[in-house]
Amino acid sequence: MTSTNRDRRVTARAIADALREQIRTGELPPGSALPTSRELSERFGVTPKTVSAGVDLLKLEGLVIGEQGGRRRVRSDKPITWNLTKFERGQRRDSAVMDDWSTAIKEAGRTPAQHVTVTREPATPDVAGWLRIQPGDQVVKRVRMRTVDDHPFQLSTSWFPGHVAFGTALEEEGDVSAPGGILRSINHPQLHVRDEITVRMPSPEETEHLALPPGTPVAQHVRIGYGEVGPVRVMQTIAPGDRHVLVYEMEL
Repeated sequence: MTSTNRDRRVTARAIADALREQIRTGELPPGSALPTSRELSERFGVTPKTVSAGVDLLKLEGLVIGEQGGRRRVRSDKPITWNLTKFERGQRRDSAVMDDWSTAIKEAGRTPAQHVTVTREPATPDVAGWLRIQPGDQVVKRVRMRTVDDHPFQLSTSWFPGHVAFGTALEEEGDVSAPGGILRSINHPQLHVRDEITVRMPSPEETEHLALPPGTPVAQHVRIGYGEVGPVRVMQTIAPGDRHVLVYEMEL
């Protein structure tokens, strides 16, 4: 490595450190524009190329986003608190017009929406394992794009065994809900659940659907719902790390 490249890397890191501190202290608040490349070049006495390298570090950390025209801003997404202990538990907050998730978001003073598509398709090996069926068995798949204040917040996909879902409200298009939950309304209530949470980087498709800035990790939350004789549903939710606080509460 040449001394020039070494100095450029250190200087870019110093620029990132300085801007990160301004973001942390609120000197650069959420949604504010960063100084221009020219302004930062003059401030740090470096070339615009070195400034861009420093700002790119903050983009990779998810602190800064780029806009059309080259302007960079501090990310301003306001996260939601998703209480997974209360989610779908006990006296669910579903109604005839709004499910448990949407109700919780509305109670937090935000505006929820869910855009749903429904298909029948063969179970993949992962889905078959979760539902304890054979790979290739037909399942009902419901894909929900969940938005908060008109911004994408979660991509949630549920799969239901055919013997549970075929010919029921679970095959209806759109954001269908029922008091106590759809599964309870069709006599297949969930009696207990198992959660599996993985933190990873998103796939290209997830990045596109959720409009994720570079460097944003996601939490993959898999909830398997069990009825009297086995699984009745598995739901996989992809939750961007910059938009969520995941909460569990338990008695000790």
